[in-house]
Amino acid sequence: TVSRLLTSLALVAATMMSYTGAPLAAENPGSEVSVATDLAAVIALQGLPCGKVVSATQLGQDDYVASCQDGNRYRVFVDADGRVIVEKIDRE
Repeated sequence: TVSRLLTSLALVAATMMSYTGAPLAAENPGSEVSVATDLAAVIALQGLPCGKVVSATQLGQDDYVASCQDGNRYRVFVDADGRVIVEKIDRE
């Protein structure tokens, strides 16, 4: 089964394509778009700096910490209402 996060991300990607007309990473039959690519897209849609997600750590179902090439880190998760939330993690 597809997790709610990936389903939400697919919906966000489809919505983004309908507004911009820009092609996104295509899914080949039988393969999955990487979690890092999905996380980078969600972070970008929030208007937050990141560039490329260089690593992602799964904290739980539909809950990730994404580390970006620019040094920013974000927690990306699905809340109880099914919304994708992006929270910046302050550097320590």
